[in-house]
Amino acid sequence: MLLAGGQGSRLGVLTSQVAKPAVSFGGKYRIIDFVLSNCANSGISSVGVLTQYRPYLLHEYLGSGEAWNLDERGGGVAILPPYATQTGGAWYAGTADAITQNIGYLEMQDPEYVLILSGDQLYRMDYEDMLATHKANNADLTVAVMPVEWEEASRFGIMNTREDGSIEEFEEKPAEPKSNLASMGIYIFNADLLIDTLKRDAEDPNSTHDFGGDIIPKLLAEGKRLYTYEFKSYWRDVGTVASFHEANMELLGTEPAFDLYAQEAPIMSNASTRPPAFIGPRGSVDDSLVNNGCTILGDVAHSVISADVYVGKNAVVKDSILFPGARVEEGAVVVNAIMAERSVVKAGARFGSADAETVTLGDDAVVSKGDE
Repeated sequence: MLLAGGQGSRLGVLTSQVAKPAVSFGGKYRIIDFVLSNCANSGISSVGVLTQYRPYLLHEYLGSGEAWNLDERGGGVAILPPYATQTGGAWYAGTADAITQNIGYLEMQDPEYVLILSGDQLYRMDYEDMLATHKANNADLTVAVMPVEWEEASRFGIMNTREDGSIEEFEEKPAEPKSNLASMGIYIFNADLLIDTLKRDAEDPNSTHDFGGDIIPKLLAEGKRLYTYEFKSYWRDVGTVASFHEANMELLGTEPAFDLYAQEAPIMSNASTRPPAFIGPRGSVDDSLVNNGCTILGDVAHSVISADVYVGKNAVVKDSILFPGARVEEGAVVVNAIMAERSVVKAGARFGSADAETVTLGDDAVVSKGDE
């Protein structure tokens, strides 16, 4: 069950028209590609995708799930938006409520275990390994965790564990954390327990219907077997413009923090077929990712360039991320910036600075000379 309805409001104009999981990333991908690829690479064939905020592009992009080998008969990708019932209808009130509203889908699938994921995180994980840990511990619930910097721990749900990895105490965003093992928002439940717990939670008028705030504390209080699965590889939650920019930049270099080229667990996407990129006679590209359909007549350095981007003669793009269809016209300069889809920096204009915070330009927006 893949939670993909997030607005991602801290990303500002980048999510003004699309849900956060549908935001362009890494030149060729959208954020949701990473978790869907993890599902495919882990042998998972049935994925319910729970959408909500501005879902149109995301629905179109997901299609049948064929791009991620998730279009098997009897399985595949099921899109699960909020829907009306005989007693009314409402948007998902919390992470747990989103699953509760789709208990019918779960009961139809009749699984033994349910994996709950977030559609807006960047990482590569074998969920089969996490399931093996869940089974070995005879757990009721297993929570994926990873160590974070102590000064960041108060931003997360924190697990205090025993030596065997069982969860002794859970604290949601504690002011003074006792541990730096943070919940990644990735859970494996025994299906029967999950469904029963969600039904009871739905009847609790004092619940916020959230896994971290309500479900996990309730199960701990009931003495259920809760364990952690410690993840020790790359993981990013790109919730801010700064973290989004940083995560894209971490794809660059000869030894990137996250390797898009790892063949043992490929990252798949539903990218459109476009002609090869064209680098003009005086164009240059250094330490950058450049997707198909691009025309590069100027200089691009340490940047991520998506499909169908145009960089004009004598233009400079540096330390930046350009979404599909963005245009940097002749003589323009773009530095430390994110340009959303079809945005334009007109000839001779300058957008962004190496000495300031990363700036963003929304879908179809235009910067002309003199607007700086």
